Amino acid sequence: MKTQYRMVPMMIVFLLTASAFAAEGSRQDAISPGAKVITLFNGKDLAGLYTWLKGPGRNNDPQGVFTVHDGMIHVSGEGMGYVATEKAYRDYHLIVEYKWGENTDGSGYVRNAGVLLHGTGPDGSSRSGIWMASLECQLAQGCEGDLIAIRGLDKDGDPISVDLTSETTVAADGKTRWTKGGRKTPYSGHQFWWSKHEPFFEEKVDTRGKNDVASPLGEWTRVECICDGGRVTIKINGVTVNEAFDVWPTGGKILLQSEGNEIYYRRFELHPLKQ
Repeated sequence: MKTQYRMVPMMIVFLLTASAFAAEGSRQDAISPGAKVITLFNGKDLAGLYTWLKGPGRNNDPQGVFTVHDGMIHVSGEGMGYVATEKAYRDYHLIVEYKWGENTDGSGYVRNAGVLLHGTGPDGSSRSGIWMASLECQLAQGCEGDLIAIRGLDKDGDPISVDLTSETTVAADGKTRWTKGGRKTPYSGHQFWWSKHEPFFEEKVDTRGKNDVASPLGEWTRVECICDGGRVTIKINGVTVNEAFDVWPTGGKILLQSEGNEIYYRRFELHPLKQ
């Protein structure tokens, strides 16, 4: 019996170590912008990108969920999935702009989408069967800039660890908010809400929190994700709204979500980090 008890933690260590090696391998293969801007979307087609939808899979889009026109990636919202970079990236300043279209998922909840950073592992390998292991920068109305760890499995079925820590305080609703100099809080399964996420915000379609910095409905919102090793900083329309450190993995693919709501993306590019 004692031998069996020893084997359990050893197996856990083995799985975590295997996950760490896989993630570190993806970082070593990842590309950094260096001194030049990398344009991820050329405004004309999806060259250098691919689509993934739950059900049809990779580059199989029978309903035309993802189209390109007028210099934009148009996501109809009819399917659950994403547009992803073919290559992995690290140590960059991502800039992407988005605006909502007219169509929603009909649920009455806020329009929802996100930018997934450091995508690692197979497509559709998250617990939901839709995403890949990654760190989500939330774009849902009222929640722009929240951070969520999406964990997944590698090709052998072993877990891929996605972790982060943030400095937080607890708001009136009992949920954490990013606060510079706050308590160092490891991720524990609940998203890290952005700094001024309104407590008790009712997540109804097209509602706004009183301190929201995202643009009004129909206008473009600029998202910046500054990924420097294990530190990630999120800016919405130039305002720093969230920050995390001890982030893992520290590199991977970048994904633009389709999550049941019509959305447009443009200016999808990586800038070098400032020295």
